[in-house]
Amino acid sequence: MQEKKQRNEIKPEAEAVLNHPPRKNTQPMKKKNPQIGFKVIPLGGLGEIGKNFTIFECEDDIVIVDCGIKFPDGDMYGIDLVIPDFSYLDDKADRIRGLFITHGHEDHIGAIPYFIKKHAHVPIYGTRLTMGLLTNKLVEHGLEKKANLNVVNYRSVITVKGFSVEFVVTNHSIADSAALYIRCKGGKIFHTGDFKIDLTPVDSQQIDLHRIAQIGREGVDLLVADSTNAERKGYTPSESTVGESFLTLFASGSKKRIVVATFATNIHRIQQIFDAAKFYKRKVAISGRSMLNVIQVAKELKYLKFKDNIIVELKDINTHLPEQMVLLTTGSQGEPMSALSRMASGEHRQLKITKDDYVIISATPIPGNEKTVGNIISDLMKLGADVIYQGSSDVHVSGHACQEELKMIQALIKPRNFMPVHGEFRMLMKHAQLSKMMGVPEDHIFVLENGEVLEISGENAKVAGTVQSGVTLIDGLGIGDVGNIVLKDRKKLSEDGLFIVVATLNADGTVSGPDIVSRGFVYMRESEDLLNNAKEICAKVLKAHSDNTYDYNSIKNEIKTELEKFLYDKTKRRPMILPILMYLKK
Repeated sequence: MQEKKQRNEIKPEAEAVLNHPPRKNTQPMKKKNPQIGFKVIPLGGLGEIGKNFTIFECEDDIVIVDCGIKFPDGDMYGIDLVIPDFSYLDDKADRIRGLFITHGHEDHIGAIPYFIKKHAHVPIYGTRLTMGLLTNKLVEHGLEKKANLNVVNYRSVITVKGFSVEFVVTNHSIADSAALYIRCKGGKIFHTGDFKIDLTPVDSQQIDLHRIAQIGREGVDLLVADSTNAERKGYTPSESTVGESFLTLFASGSKKRIVVATFATNIHRIQQIFDAAKFYKRKVAISGRSMLNVIQVAKELKYLKFKDNIIVELKDINTHLPEQMVLLTTGSQGEPMSALSRMASGEHRQLKITKDDYVIISATPIPGNEKTVGNIISDLMKLGADVIYQGSSDVHVSGHACQEELKMIQALIKPRNFMPVHGEFRMLMKHAQLSKMMGVPEDHIFVLENGEVLEISGENAKVAGTVQSGVTLIDGLGIGDVGNIVLKDRKKLSEDGLFIVVATLNADGTVSGPDIVSRGFVYMRESEDLLNNAKEICAKVLKAHSDNTYDYNSIKNEIKTELEKFLYDKTKRRPMILPILMYLKK
């Protein structure tokens, strides 16, 4: 029933496209110079959700689409962010004509500050909100004066030497999203960016299906398309349905303070929260730095519309009755330091969750975050709050296209070649299967990995080798100074702890110590026998080398070898053993 309802929202001309049977691409192939083609080189975004970064090359010209981050995996201990490895471009800086951004999410703009540090000369193009959010980010890094930012309008065509790029209206979970129509001598590419087809969007800005169909009729050599929801059947519901849910939920929580957690960048969701607050004559307080920053930028650029008197400072929230307040906060993904997490743990300095709170988590947990989000929901309930979350009510819709929308884009573009992007491998494969169903020949569908090179020239398309790719790890102010060896050490420390042996070797052949310090391995006060035995083993090794010709490396290696055998035999654990030897001269 739900799917039928959603189908009725599709315009008649779009339905005609959908109901047309799949067919082989019969678009006439224009004759091209066989020597001229183009290359597509993804350095991020394939086999993963995040760090999107795709290079397009034609002759001596290069353009880049998106430059995003990825949040660290669980085994990347202490790492703050993961960005693409830009080293492929190190000797090609003078060929880069522009960086084109599809929208303002972190996985598409988050790595730009690090890119600018290497390539400040490269002009960056994006829509107004995207550039507003990016400017805010660059100010935090002190790079706003170095960046060459350019705001573009939809249907604007930006020509940068051998490439031209047109921005096309799409819908997504952030305003001002765009698809890109990229042209060069070697061919034509349509890049969907992250998208969905929302025919009743909150801002009334529908995806430009008419222009997309025109582009399809012009002949597209390669379609590059979002695969996030390729496994989901049907259509993604309109964002406006969440606004209807808010009105219903606000009525249910009419006697309580309403707390809504959502993504800071979902401007349309935030607008609907303000609309519901206004309808029920409530004030709004905002918690979370990213939420405050995004709302400020969106309000200044007129993407959010509300009167300033609806806002209440967070410090004044307790001067209003619970039924008069809405609290808008970050933390929908259970981030440890987010405002919602601190509320759930009772550590928020200005807010205490009580039985007078009605909490709405307006988001779906990103894969991997389910347990963390579940724990926060449980903690909020323990504090007495009513908690509404995905599954218990319609409080969230995706910003990505489901299968029928993906098929519609295939039908409108009718690409000669197809490359799925933005998804884990299973998503890319499912999208490839959908493309085959829509008539693209199997040998013209390319499921690539990061670093592989797709080369298209005329009717020929092939994977032509690989280039340097991978990740650069950001740890505090360090960029790329943490590698696999450091991560391996951190993993070992986190699992088995640290065992330090300190001894002083005197010039007369005597030894002071050894002393032992243990961290994260055993509790020293309760492990005296184990530590005393370890000291004896170290003392024997040191005594065997007390001939005044100390070979420090040999002594250290022998201590480590003997202790590793002893400690594993006694504990079945292998802590990191760190011998520290000092030599005291006469």
